[in-house]
Amino acid sequence: MPRYYTKVCNFYYGYQSRLLIEEKKTLPLNGSKEISFDEIEIISRNSKKRISIKKINKLPYSIKKIVKNDIKIITSKKKKFQNLSFENIPNIMGVLNTTPDSFSDGGKYNKIKLAKKRLDYLFKCGADLVDIGGESTRPGSKTLSSKIEWNRLKDILKKIDKKKVISLDTRKSDIMEKGINLGISLINDVSGLNYDNNSINILKKYKIPFVLQHSLGNPDKMQNNPKYKNVLLDIYDFFEEKIKFLRKVGIKHNNIILDPGIGFGKNLKHNITIIRNISIYHSLGLPILLGISRKRFIKELSGINDSYFRIGGTISSGIYAMKQGVQILRVHDVNEINQSIKVFKELIK
Repeated sequence: MPRYYTKVCNFYYGYQSRLLIEEKKTLPLNGSKEISFDEIEIISRNSKKRISIKKINKLPYSIKKIVKNDIKIITSKKKKFQNLSFENIPNIMGVLNTTPDSFSDGGKYNKIKLAKKRLDYLFKCGADLVDIGGESTRPGSKTLSSKIEWNRLKDILKKIDKKKVISLDTRKSDIMEKGINLGISLINDVSGLNYDNNSINILKKYKIPFVLQHSLGNPDKMQNNPKYKNVLLDIYDFFEEKIKFLRKVGIKHNNIILDPGIGFGKNLKHNITIIRNISIYHSLGLPILLGISRKRFIKELSGINDSYFRIGGTISSGIYAMKQGVQILRVHDVNEINQSIKVFKELIK
């Protein structure tokens, strides 16, 4: 029998969602009344079928069993971790790069006073957590030594408020351990734990939450004609297999966030396919993070209307992702994103 995947779709948000759940016309995402759905797509590598949730019981038994199990996972309430709630979505992850060469803000915050000022500003603007990185992983970037990376990070990490949620953006296990010892809350490894074989041992040792991101190869070559059989399902299978492996090696907790890695070994078509169909990953049962801030796909879509900060494209794709139930948005412009979300939520009350 083909492998089937369940993608929830046709979402409702805010007041309309609460009303439809009460009338039992929709099902809640993650147990939240704020967002719900009334249709699903049943997808295989050779077919796609969209149906109302009312017609699930009419499916052939073997498919119905898969779909019902997926629906149970999708509608189940997610537990908080590191003070992150996955009911009132989205959480906002601010970005702080202490690098001279990151694709958007390289060189702006690579001095300790500037970095601390930016960190405080991001939290003041309403960031739920901030992702701090000392190595650029933009397309074409070269690998940095641990010594240089740590020298860029250590001063700002020594100044973090332990009450705040700080994510450490690194691929290296020694940097992870040093950061954990200074009080960081979350590990964000853009390589999907594939760069450093010891990273899994560190995550297991400290039982720290982490982001599992998909990336096709290392940054220096990841944009060299990336290819997939089916980008959406290939990434789903990557997550599923990696989670099974993590369970096998002894990481049993569910404090794991999934990031499909927009721009990490993907062309425009791949990126748009992922964003349009991001809700397929809800059936994996873990929170989804999406990094869309200022990325190249915005330039490719907007043409002559491209701009340096790409705030318009970031906001539109961020609200689209929020309406698909994405629990965390990783963005540079925290104030502007929060502004757009507050206005949107007020308008749909």
